[in-house]
Amino acid sequence: MRTEFERTTPESVGISSEGILQFLDALEGDFTQMHGLMIMRHEKIACEGWWAPFAPGLHHMCNSLTKTYMGTAIGVAIKEGLLSLDDKLYDIFPEYKPEDPTPFQENLTIRNTLRFSTGMTKFPSMEGNWVKNFINLDLTYMPGTTFYYNSVASTFLGKVIEKLTGKTVYEYLEEKVFPYIGIDAKNLDHGIAPEGYDMWAWRTVSTTEDNLRLMKLYKDGGVAGGEQLLTPEYVELATSLQTDNSSHPGDNPDSHCGYGFQMWMCAYPGAYRADGAGGQYSIVIPDKDMIVSINENAMNAQKTLTAIWEYLIPAVKDDVLPENETALKRLTYRLKHACIAHPEYAPYSPCKESFGGIFKAVEGSFDLYCAGMSAQENVPGMTAKNVETVSLDLTNMALEVLWKAADRTEEKLVFAMDGTRRFNTLHTPWEFASQCYANAYFEKEDTLVLELLWPENNSSRKLSVSLTEDGIRISEKMRGRPGTAPGEKVTLMKRK
Repeated sequence: MRTEFERTTPESVGISSEGILQFLDALEGDFTQMHGLMIMRHEKIACEGWWAPFAPGLHHMCNSLTKTYMGTAIGVAIKEGLLSLDDKLYDIFPEYKPEDPTPFQENLTIRNTLRFSTGMTKFPSMEGNWVKNFINLDLTYMPGTTFYYNSVASTFLGKVIEKLTGKTVYEYLEEKVFPYIGIDAKNLDHGIAPEGYDMWAWRTVSTTEDNLRLMKLYKDGGVAGGEQLLTPEYVELATSLQTDNSSHPGDNPDSHCGYGFQMWMCAYPGAYRADGAGGQYSIVIPDKDMIVSINENAMNAQKTLTAIWEYLIPAVKDDVLPENETALKRLTYRLKHACIAHPEYAPYSPCKESFGGIFKAVEGSFDLYCAGMSAQENVPGMTAKNVETVSLDLTNMALEVLWKAADRTEEKLVFAMDGTRRFNTLHTPWEFASQCYANAYFEKEDTLVLELLWPENNSSRKLSVSLTEDGIRISEKMRGRPGTAPGEKVTLMKRK
């Protein structure tokens, strides 16, 4: 049922190509690494581009944009009469209701879960029977009165879908939504958490266009493929302020404009967005009849939103604009040749031969899996404590790294040292994080830097390998969790 969107020039839908170029100037700063951009206006794609090696058909981690997919599944279940917004969680899971629930717990409803107004001020434990833990958590506030961003709540909603439909969220969306909005379910994937629960808070991977198609469903009032998938009432509530989130941490303006149902309100009046960490955005701007879908790896994603309000919105006019052949040619050329920054080129060192050989870990841990998924104790084969040996071989403008863990087959990565990146495939249990680009260079005579980029996972890593008296020292600066200071992960290895 997929219908391809018509492609057109920006001016034909009232957007200045010069304005988009200025918008790109603002985006391509030191605060972000752009990956993908699509702009739709009046049902037509007016601008699109991807920064190589990222590409239009490549899966990209959504992070918390996943939550809007989850909220859509709940909306469909409401349309089908399977539940209502004011259903109490105890009515859905009566088996977990205590003999004497508190008034706060009694008021925990689907509505308050969707709008992150659960009354919680901490995440419930995800160990053991985490559904029971969620429902019976001691609440600090009456549900419906305060905002608390809560990924466990989104994952819990997935359990609601499973309970009511007998299907996973993915299966439910594959049947009820994806065919109508034009998403190929085979090309969209999501993650199962190590504990085995269906993770619909942040692990979905999709394309830039998938996310645009999802939000077009809301812009169109819940109608797609000639079917009313969501009720107009649900769409209105989901895309408007349901919870005051002015108390949300941080000082980003677009993080304090209100929260709907698994999506955020924007500083620009009337705009709303699906939002994932690092700048995974699909933004609907109703008064401009426009959707902007973005994938990036931003250190400060607020600057991306600010660039939209300050540069892109002023470029949008009410009427068709005269074609600007010169600006359009520049814009087209720029996007067709867009790429992320090239790797460093420094393949030579008088100490180069000293890096070759086989090394055995004597302290710390080591792996080369994607950021956020390495060294996880509860994932079979991912624990880096069991690493046995690491082998380094620098030949022909490349570095070959083999590492062997006790409970996994040997892994091999090739790092380009010729100013390019080498494509690798890892045998990782995370199917959407197996593709990897790698490069290496000498930062100093005795220090080799390894850089890894996972285009599907929106993550990268940078490790330093330094010579020691009897081996090598591998170090990696870690960002740390929000509110914590960055740290350093160190592995000491002795020449075998």
